[in-house]
Amino acid sequence: MSHSSSLGSTHPWIKELKSEERGLYLIHLLLTCANHVASCNLENANASLEQISMLASPDGDTMQRIAAYFTEALADRILKTWSGLHKALNSTRMVMVSEEILVQKLFFELFPFLKVAFILTNQAIVEAMEGEKMIHIIDLNAAEPAQWIALLQVLSSRPEGPPHLRITGVNPKKEVLDQIAHRLIEEAEKLDIPFQFNPVVSKLENLDLDKLRVKTGEALAISSILQLHTLLASNDETMKRKSPLLLKSPNGIHLQRFQPMNQTTLGDLLAKDMVNGYTKSPNSTSSSSPASSNTSNPMSMENFLNALWSLSPKVMVVTEQDSNHNGATLMERLLEALYSYAALFDCLESTVSRNSLERKRVEKMLFGEEIKNIIACEGLERKERHEKLDKWFMRFDLAGFGNVPLSYFGRLQARRFLQSNGCEGYRMREENGCVAVCWQDRSLFSISAWRTRK
Repeated sequence: MSHSSSLGSTHPWIKELKSEERGLYLIHLLLTCANHVASCNLENANASLEQISMLASPDGDTMQRIAAYFTEALADRILKTWSGLHKALNSTRMVMVSEEILVQKLFFELFPFLKVAFILTNQAIVEAMEGEKMIHIIDLNAAEPAQWIALLQVLSSRPEGPPHLRITGVNPKKEVLDQIAHRLIEEAEKLDIPFQFNPVVSKLENLDLDKLRVKTGEALAISSILQLHTLLASNDETMKRKSPLLLKSPNGIHLQRFQPMNQTTLGDLLAKDMVNGYTKSPNSTSSSSPASSNTSNPMSMENFLNALWSLSPKVMVVTEQDSNHNGATLMERLLEALYSYAALFDCLESTVSRNSLERKRVEKMLFGEEIKNIIACEGLERKERHEKLDKWFMRFDLAGFGNVPLSYFGRLQARRFLQSNGCEGYRMREENGCVAVCWQDRSLFSISAWRTRK
């Protein structure tokens, strides 16, 4: 009999733990399990999963919920080593487009991140387009019409009169683009603004830039919200082809014996445990997971940014998740993801009822799927490759873009929004002319503006 199968009976103190103590114990178990998965010790990984499953719950407190989704991700990574079994278990899995639209809408409503990004993006575009009569905006993630409705309203009140506006929206789902087109055309007619909407049904990595229909004489702006990181998968595949030999490592972590602790937030708990209770082997790697079987040849980040530079946009505004989820090893990604998703779950714990169905949908259908992609997937299949702002600075610089500091007025609008909409706990931090939107002191999303450097 495994240790885990008798955990509840032989260790009744487990069920008597307070929330903070149970959270710390769950972190120890998750790190132990991830280490077994990374070193292909499936028997011990299975035992750890059993232990975690007795304590984790998608309906419990913050740490119980986050542990449930990380456990599911680790289990999915194990299953991928048996491709037939994994495919069979997922063969009938189906997510309705309407459900995906709903969960994106809920994220927009429950968090202020996208609203702040919209305010800063629109203000940067308005300032760059001052005096322009023909404006073309390319939205690389056309998913929420609220951003462009607000921009239409601002442009309609320009002293020199509204410009002729064309928006090209890129999205892999035609239904989403149809909804956005209807809303924007309706608003433009109300405001009497000359307007066209050009829908492009495509994933970003397969985007044909000719379909963007960039014309001479138009002033071009580009908006990319939570999209560019997906192109890093093809960069990873290129590096693997150059260096296909990866080393396996022995156990990657050392955990101190569990000590009950009194922490007030999940972020505090994680920080305390990970600083004091974890040391990583210098050779720790995640090469045990199978690479994606996708053999397509999507566009690399370098080629995509070079292509955008060739379009000569007057401004490009980029919003990305400000986290390092693109580490080479499983343990690196798991630790970083625990930190950042702990902060996102803490946001919801502080602002939304635990019994809220909307909250459960966001945690399962959005955060849960992102965590699974970060932890369980490799190669082209791993799309959630979020990186920190300093890395984006290097990429844009190499591609010939120069940073455009976000204006004082734009930052002022964003701060006023956070202060006036009950967004207690959220902060804005300025970094090199860019903005980081934080939960407490944890930076979660970055917004930066760029222009072509000739």
